Amino acid sequence: MVSKENIQTSLYRKLAPEWLQSYKRAYLQGDMSAGLIVTIMLIPQSLAYALLAGLPPQIGLYASILPLLAYAVFGTSMTLAVGPVAVASLMTATALAPLATSGSAEYTFLAMQLAMFTGVIYLLCGIFRLGFLSHLLSHPVINGFITGSAILIAVGQLKGILGVSIPNGSVVDTLTNIYTSRQHINYPTLYIGLASIAFLFYARTGLAHLLSKFGIPKEQAGLLTKLAPMVVVIVSTMLVAQHDFASKLGVKIVGSIPEGVPNLSYTFPTFAQSKSLLMPALLIFIVGFIESVSVAQSLALKKQQKIKPNKELYGLGAANVASAFSGGYVVVGGFARSVVNYAAGANTPFASVLSAILMTLVLFGFTGYFYFLPHAVLSATIIVAVLGMVDFNTVSHTWKYSRADALSLLGTTLTVIIIGVEPGILVGVSISILTYLWNASNPHIAIVGRVEGTEHFRNIERYHVQTAPNIVFIRIDENLFFGNIQAVEETVHTILQQRPEVKNVVLLGAAINSIDSTALEVLCTLNTQIKGMRKKLHLAEIKGPVMDRLKNSDLISNLTGSTYLHAYEAFECLADKRTII
Repeated sequence: MVSKENIQTSLYRKLAPEWLQSYKRAYLQGDMSAGLIVTIMLIPQSLAYALLAGLPPQIGLYASILPLLAYAVFGTSMTLAVGPVAVASLMTATALAPLATSGSAEYTFLAMQLAMFTGVIYLLCGIFRLGFLSHLLSHPVINGFITGSAILIAVGQLKGILGVSIPNGSVVDTLTNIYTSRQHINYPTLYIGLASIAFLFYARTGLAHLLSKFGIPKEQAGLLTKLAPMVVVIVSTMLVAQHDFASKLGVKIVGSIPEGVPNLSYTFPTFAQSKSLLMPALLIFIVGFIESVSVAQSLALKKQQKIKPNKELYGLGAANVASAFSGGYVVVGGFARSVVNYAAGANTPFASVLSAILMTLVLFGFTGYFYFLPHAVLSATIIVAVLGMVDFNTVSHTWKYSRADALSLLGTTLTVIIIGVEPGILVGVSISILTYLWNASNPHIAIVGRVEGTEHFRNIERYHVQTAPNIVFIRIDENLFFGNIQAVEETVHTILQQRPEVKNVVLLGAAINSIDSTALEVLCTLNTQIKGMRKKLHLAEIKGPVMDRLKNSDLISNLTGSTYLHAYEAFECLADKRTII
């Protein structure tokens, strides 16, 4: 008879996440320190990114509680820190701006729906095991998108630094509106913003070195610099409150933030709203998943751990659904917070659980302390954070290696800056696809010969090789499909016209993994044409799966020549030994 304890143990193993089942007491100190440090970092970021998304500041705090718990249960990364991030916030603002007024109840409602739609897409992809979608966008497109978004975000936050009210738009629109509104600049706000930016940049570049001079270990000094945003928040809030800058000088402040957590509820959107949110949710899913998996994998490698992309879909999906139910908005794995979480000693997702608990305490008892927090400080926090994402070195490195990839990167960056976020992704993907199709449609085709004294065959233009006038070996370095088979056919005809002494054409297929029906039809026609010239077509080094499909085709049954396992075998059988050069 099964005991009650055995049943409970069995349920625990099935329901509890793996990290919790194997949790060790030695992990606790690192998780506690990481949870505290990440929370201190998360508070100003959550407030700032909510404003970037066009939402009330408390929405950022709401998105930093249940999503962390949900990911801790369903995710696979030990150190990924989930929550509001800059790029997802920008994409949220871009998606919702045409649908509702920023900051309104309808806008907030749509933001929650966007999180729900994004979460459902994650979960559906997890059910169908579509983790490979993390490779959907190339690295140049992602780099270009992040760089363009960072510049767009930074320029957009200048209005917060200057204290002017202008509508959101492209970089050009924003700069134009700032110029026309220059007479309305609030200089006390400008001074607070510039001082905040200066300190935050110094914290990134020189503060750790200064702290190390006072005997603080290098690693601890590096972690302390990550708390600089919270220092700026505290100092600026006290300054504005003490001197009443809000009413006397017109400095914009955050104002009242409701205490307590929101009620867990969900209201279904209308069909029209759902239709408007579906495409933005899909784009946010793609970008968010790729960013999250990239960060999770890089941190996992440092600890010789592994993540499971298919299970990550469940983790991120559950986090977004939890955010929607708890009044938050879209969340993804953040790069900066995850790195800080790792550096602070996080061993398991229990660090995120502690962060969620601490954020709950903040909402229940400390929101009043943010009343006098200047908007300029939040804008400064965003600017410094996103400018660290701008990477121009990648452009030069990519340009040296691949002009096509560099064009994808530049095209994505410029489109995001000039037109917007969604067009930027579409342009980058389009350039990548067109580049791939161009390369596939223009395959590398080489005439090869035998390296003397070996069984190896190499390009006659790169190596000194042996050839025979009566035979030509043609190596095709691409799969054959309707888009490139004409190039192969034209190459064969050109060679035969230039070298009428050739009696045997050998196609080498070591690099061919597939041949579609159009390509097969053209090869059959080519075989017939070569037969009409009283020459023969041979095949060599055809892979097993490809040959399995060709066996029952007209190409093999009507082949004018033979099939060979190796090019060397064909050379030995067909080459006129008296004429080898």
